[in-house]
Amino acid sequence: MSSPGAAVDDAAIIAASLRHPERFAAVFDRHAAHIHRYLARRLGGQLADDVMGETFLAAFTGRGRYDPAFPDARPWLYGIATNLVGKRRREEAREYRLRAALGPPDAQEGHADRVAARVSAQAMNDRLAAALAGLARGDRDVLLLIAWEGLAYDEVAAALGIPVGTVRSRLNRARKKVRAELAPAEEVSNRG
Repeated sequence: MSSPGAAVDDAAIIAASLRHPERFAAVFDRHAAHIHRYLARRLGGQLADDVMGETFLAAFTGRGRYDPAFPDARPWLYGIATNLVGKRRREEAREYRLRAALGPPDAQEGHADRVAARVSAQAMNDRLAAALAGLARGDRDVLLLIAWEGLAYDEVAAALGIPVGTVRSRLNRARKKVRAELAPAEEVSNRG
């Protein structure tokens, strides 16, 4: 069951919101969950709430500059969100390093298999966090938009305002670095 106005694309809603600002709420309703999920993965829950608000405020304020050639506003919103995350990149990298430095939480008494699985998962999360922190900001943005949000290369290009070829090269570079960081220690020593 579709909601009223579901057939109207985002570009038309944004254009209509220039005369009737309350109509922009439909863009929020359509995309807020996706943007919040992306931001929560990047920044954590509390900060994601704040940055999501900033994202939609920036989108609302800048809606007059929206390119109506794009019927789906989600890549535009991801671009705004990613730029806001970029402003906080030092804090984000610091958080990744902190997570990696803290190590796994103390094991709670319980079933041995559950504890072992939790410790293994935490260790992998720590390694992944360290690998992500070690990436250049642009490489990390591309990797996370593709891996977490499932955006296509052209959508990432639109979100970040870069050519599709740059998306491909950044993704390739990011994947290589993350694989190298996550490779078991014995594989690394065999390569050297």
